[in-house]
Amino acid sequence: MTSRAPGYEVIAPPFATFIDTATPPEALAEGCAWTEGPVWLDGGLYFNDIPNERMMRWTESAGAQVALANSEFANGNTLDLQGRMISCEHGGRRVLRRGDPGDPATVETLADRYNGGRLNSPNDVVVACDGSIWFTDPPYGINSDVEGYPAESEQDGCYVFRLGADGELIAVATDFDKPNGLAFSPDESLLYIADSGAIRGASFPGIDYSLPHHIRVFDVKDGVLTGGRVFAEITPGVPDGLRVDHEGFVWSSALDGIHCLTPEGTLIGKILLPNQTSNLCFGGQSGQTMFITSSDRVYRVHSSRFDAAAQLRLSSRDSQS
Repeated sequence: MTSRAPGYEVIAPPFATFIDTATPPEALAEGCAWTEGPVWLDGGLYFNDIPNERMMRWTESAGAQVALANSEFANGNTLDLQGRMISCEHGGRRVLRRGDPGDPATVETLADRYNGGRLNSPNDVVVACDGSIWFTDPPYGINSDVEGYPAESEQDGCYVFRLGADGELIAVATDFDKPNGLAFSPDESLLYIADSGAIRGASFPGIDYSLPHHIRVFDVKDGVLTGGRVFAEITPGVPDGLRVDHEGFVWSSALDGIHCLTPEGTLIGKILLPNQTSNLCFGGQSGQTMFITSSDRVYRVHSSRFDAAAQLRLSSRDSQS
């Protein structure tokens, strides 16, 4: 553990209006090995404790409890248009849908192979308003036995995929080192994708800053990505999970916590946490509570922000009902 206390760094004035800076980040859960995949569902926060192969559920009344004892090293989670959990599983090297997050018998495999070979280890996932599922496939789950099962890659690289509503799986970006977190802009005209190539995984300490540690952004049209360019470099550490709020501000994980970036890529503030941070989501009763997975803990921060993707899902669901 470092000596850095949870807190905030205001770099530009707007950040102080986004976050309740008078209240330090609150630790809600401790004692995990490496937390990831936060998602708000049915009045509680689900998150994964990857090395311990378990999915946890936190509620205000009960605290953090085990929701699924054998999660097969599951990592990123999101919700589909019907409000069902979509998960990336390192152990099974697949993307799946959970009918009931606590019942493995309700799992449906959505994607586990591409061009005849098994996927590497799907890492993070988002769902677009047309129902397509977009996910990243770095090698962290096959690099060691800490986050999955050691194995040789059966792919020619580490790709970003789009799984269409018709079941067709397409590699939409093939030039990443280790694609990681991803998120759409509010109107889904842009897709932000983290490249965490500067780290090798949980079993390999250290950061090689000569390798990618940035977020790239792409134009999106008809399920195709074009015009990829670097949106922002993240230091210290690397970008892992990220979210985009309703006004297009990007919230990225980093070694020192969460970085808030304008839609133009300018850093305006940080949520400072003691250890390397992996991901975040918006949730709670108002949708404006930020839940952050950071090393062995989960934190809560109150904000004036909410998740653009969640609003799109709600709008799409309402239009279909």
